[in-house]
Amino acid sequence: MSEEIVDVGGAVTLCCERIGDPGQAPLLLIMGLGQQLTAWPQTLVGGLVDRGFHVIRFDNRDIGRSTHASNRPPRMRELLTGRFVAEQYDLYDMARDTAGLIKALDLEPVHAVGVSMGGMIAQTLAAEYPDRVSSLVSIMSSTGSRTAGWVAPSTLRLLLQKPARDREAAAERAALMFGHIGSYGFPTDPDEIRERARLAFDRDPKAAAGTARQMAAIIKAGDRTRDLRRITAPTVVVHGDRDRMVHPSGGRATARAIPGARLETIRGLGHDVPAGAIERLTELIAAHAHAAQRQQAAA
Repeated sequence: MSEEIVDVGGAVTLCCERIGDPGQAPLLLIMGLGQQLTAWPQTLVGGLVDRGFHVIRFDNRDIGRSTHASNRPPRMRELLTGRFVAEQYDLYDMARDTAGLIKALDLEPVHAVGVSMGGMIAQTLAAEYPDRVSSLVSIMSSTGSRTAGWVAPSTLRLLLQKPARDREAAAERAALMFGHIGSYGFPTDPDEIRERARLAFDRDPKAAAGTARQMAAIIKAGDRTRDLRRITAPTVVVHGDRDRMVHPSGGRATARAIPGARLETIRGLGHDVPAGAIERLTELIAAHAHAAQRQQAAA
């Protein structure tokens, strides 16, 4: 595996990794708010490669080694009112980045798998660029509706804390956050969470500003329910039964909005990808993608 920087258009470059045989079906992993490509567990990536996929993971804009925006991060009042500077991007811009990556790497179409904000990007990608998505898996995500998928007040308080100033503070903050939003039904390793946070800090010490702008991108995009009704790709929606970052109602709303979508609820799953759930998630993703391939081949 080696990272590469790809020009996706619109003065944006994305850092990505390609894993596995390029001759296999491409499967694109899209990460969530403030998280880098390194947040995808190696066991999940390896499991998908073993099941016959060419896996691509990448840093969204404004995080990791991808292009960072130059406009100032939004202030609290802007996040609460939804009134942002003109330069503020939204989820549609991030979906355009992703579509540009698919085109630049000559991957079209891909099996798109997104988690949290990455699920929102994957949904928008499937709605806006249907020819570039052969199947969709939306994990612990939502539609943007204010009546579904809300953030728990206790989580919001943690999100709005001042950013960490050094790698050890970033490690402790990650352990605190994922200790709060993580899965109650699967064991977690705080030391592993800390080490991933240290790696993320080394790759992008100024991630806090990008994370704030990504949060604004979600708010600016608003309710995408009507757009989701245009999705034609076979879709599975995955959600835990107790998620303090995106309430389980977000998964239910997503499945209702996308024609023919199937909802899979994993008992004990919170807002993380714990080791104990990776086998189930890998099987869900792989089985859905393979079924979509068979359906498309028959058609």
